[in-house]
Amino acid sequence: MSAVHVIADDAEALAVAAELAAEFRKEAAERDVRRRLPHAELDQLSASGLQAVSVPAEFGGADVGAGTLAEIFRLLAAADASLAQIPQSHFVYVNVLRRQGTHAQQEFFFGEVLRGRRFGNAQSEAGTKHVQDIRTRLARRPDGSYVLDGVKHYSTGALFAHWIPVLARADDDTLHVAYVPHDAPGLTVVDDWDGMGQRTTASGTVRLEGVPVPADRVVPHHLTFQGPQLHGAVAQLLHAAIDAGIASAALAEAVEFVRTKSRPWFESGLETAAEDPLLIQRFGELAIRVRAAEALLREAARDDLNDDSAAEASIAVATAKVSAAETAVEVASALFEVAGTRSALDSLGLHRHWRDARTHTLHDPVRWKVQHIGRYVLNGTRPPRHGLL
Repeated sequence: MSAVHVIADDAEALAVAAELAAEFRKEAAERDVRRRLPHAELDQLSASGLQAVSVPAEFGGADVGAGTLAEIFRLLAAADASLAQIPQSHFVYVNVLRRQGTHAQQEFFFGEVLRGRRFGNAQSEAGTKHVQDIRTRLARRPDGSYVLDGVKHYSTGALFAHWIPVLARADDDTLHVAYVPHDAPGLTVVDDWDGMGQRTTASGTVRLEGVPVPADRVVPHHLTFQGPQLHGAVAQLLHAAIDAGIASAALAEAVEFVRTKSRPWFESGLETAAEDPLLIQRFGELAIRVRAAEALLREAARDDLNDDSAAEASIAVATAKVSAAETAVEVASALFEVAGTRSALDSLGLHRHWRDARTHTLHDPVRWKVQHIGRYVLNGTRPPRHGLL
C-alpha cells in the first residue's frame, strides 16, 4: 500500500470521494461480470485517507459529520455498490471504538486506521434462531486473555481486512467485539460468497477455532445499548446511502440508454424514444422517487444528532432506509421497462443495479422499520435499542 493521505475536513472528504467514485465507475461492470475482487481499488481507497475520516479530531482524524459520511457512501455506491458495501462495516466498528473503547484502545486502533488499516466484519451467523442469536463464544482464560470459537457468515470485508472485529458472547452471555488481526492463528477467511448481487464484496465465511485474543483487544459492546445511542442509526444511515446510490446510478443508466440506444415505439409516431410522452411521464415519476430518497437521506444525516435525540434520529434514519430501499429496487427494475429489450442483454451488465439493490435490501426487513415508525408517530413509542434502527 502506498503512503496514506490524511484528509483535513468535510469538504476535502467529499472531493476525494467524488474523484474516487469517477475512477471506480469505469470498471465496475467488468468487476461484476468477472467477479474480480477489488483489492487494488480498496488499497486506493485506503491510501486516499477516506476510510479514516470518522476518526476523532483529538486522535488526528477529520471527524466528519454524519451528512458527509452518508454522501461519501452514496457517491461510492452510485459508482459501484459492491465496492461501497465493503467499508460499511469498517466505519461501524470505528464507531464501536468511539463509544466503548478505552483511551488506549482508541489511540492504538485509530492510529491503525490513519495508517490505512481496514476493519472487516465477522458479525452475522447462519442457521441460528434469528439474527441476534449470536453463538460465537469469547471465553476468558486464567491469565485474563480470551479465546474465540465460532463460525460467521456474510462477513463483508473480512477477506480484505487487516483487522477483523468479531461479535461474540462472553461467559456471562454479554455481547463483546474482539478485534482480531487477519493472520491470527485459528482464524480462517473463506471466499465462498456466491450472491446474485454485490458479487465482489467477498461476504463469505469466517471460521474461528481457538483464536487467542489479548484482553486489550476486546470491547464491551453490550454497554452501547444500555442507554440512548446512535450506533444503529449510523450503521443504518450508511446502508440507506448505499441504496440511494444504487437508485441514482440506475436512473442515470436508464437516461443514457434511452437517449442514445432505445428506439421509439412505432405507435408513437416520434423520431426518438426520448420524445415519447409515456416515457417522459415514467422518468418523471422515477426522478421524484430518487430525489425524495436523497432528501430523506440528507434529513436523516443532519449533523446535530446526539444521544438526546437518539429516538428521533433512529426514526429519521428508518424513514430514509425504507424510502431508499424501495426506490433502489423500483428504479433498478424500471430501467428495463423504459429502456426496452436491448437493455436486458447480459453483455451490457445493466442488470447489476437490480441484483445489487435486491441483494443489499435483504440486509434487514423494511417492514419492521415501518412498524416502528408507525408506533412512534401514532403512540410516541420510542424504537428499540437493538442496533438495527
